[in-house]
Amino acid sequence: MNDTSTNDQELDYSKFSVLAVDDIPLNLVLIEKMLSRFNFRFRKATNGQMALDAVAKEKPDLILLDLMMPGIDGFEVIRRLRANPDTADIQIVILSALTSNEDIVKGFDAGANDFIMKPIIMEQLLTCVVNHLKLAEGKKA
Repeated sequence: MNDTSTNDQELDYSKFSVLAVDDIPLNLVLIEKMLSRFNFRFRKATNGQMALDAVAKEKPDLILLDLMMPGIDGFEVIRRLRANPDTADIQIVILSALTSNEDIVKGFDAGANDFIMKPIIMEQLLTCVVNHLKLAEGKKA
């Protein structure tokens, strides 16, 4: 068992909202399944514009964001969210198959808080989500 099992009890995950953004619906299903142990509000978007619309409707505590999407890509989503004072503090974790140093640096330069390479390792995702929700909780306090 990993460290997240003991940390899971520390937070009431039902008060958190997580938005997953990926243009491949199966990836969203897999992410939701991996995170099913948490009872937070889980929302999905299949492109950058839908993600921005979803954030405008209800600001999430955490965004799990793919980079390669048609139309508005993940890099641009991050830039737009960081440029808006109302959304600049959202925790953003990139989940991407783009794994070159250049892409990773570009993601962090755009304003991402973390980067997970695909294929996603469930334990890595769980630990990352827990850590970033704790950071989001700290910002609310």
